[in-house]
Amino acid sequence: MAEIAIAFKNVTKTYGDFEAVKDVSFEIEAGEFITVLGSSGSGKTTILKMMNQLVQAEQGDIFYFGENVRDLDVVGLRRQIGYVVQQIALFPHMTVAENIATVPDLLKWPKEKTKQRVEELLRLVQLDPAIYYDRKPKALSGGQQQRIGVARALAANPKVMLLDEPFGAVDAITRMQLQDELLKIHRELGDKTFILVTHDINEAFKLGSKTLIMDQGEIQQFAKPKEILHNPGSPFVTGLIETLKEQGTFWSDLS
Repeated sequence: MAEIAIAFKNVTKTYGDFEAVKDVSFEIEAGEFITVLGSSGSGKTTILKMMNQLVQAEQGDIFYFGENVRDLDVVGLRRQIGYVVQQIALFPHMTVAENIATVPDLLKWPKEKTKQRVEELLRLVQLDPAIYYDRKPKALSGGQQQRIGVARALAANPKVMLLDEPFGAVDAITRMQLQDELLKIHRELGDKTFILVTHDINEAFKLGSKTLIMDQGEIQQFAKPKEILHNPGSPFVTGLIETLKEQGTFWSDLS
């Protein structure tokens, strides 16, 4: 039986009178690549932030590898979970290596172990350590900065990676390249659970072994992309699929 990395049980989150997430329940198996798809205000980012307790739920329970997050030390929990956001916010006064080493330094890793880990991660994200190790963020392109952000999030070998629209600020060609690299990284790491939030249905279906579709704080469907395509679980999902088909028709008409 597969180990459950993240589980939500009847979770509700409100902001004043607004219910951002409404009685949500689901389970994510260890090692999966899950995409969370929805428009602005659907609750997808709130769900992501509740996983590492940047946001706390009013009702329900959230479990991290079988333990209720309410019973865990928040700092310890976050050090076990990598977190990548759209605006990566590298420390401008620090080198690439120093940025990647942020958490290992906090954990007081030996210097040689940290150096080896930084070089390993630079190679993993396809940046030559001999070239990029001592560079400052201002000398990097947007795509390269996103790669460093992924490397930094992986530095302390977390079990879970949370990615909140990580490619939204880069151009379309770079975005496709980063998607391909992220899939390769997930395959090479093998045992890591990736959870990526996006509003792009193409990105969600390309990356996700399963896709969790949100609308107005509720789960509309949680299944493999192929199942969603052939058996939409709600009128909202049907509308998404129709949009995807229209895009396909548009491109076929141009060809």
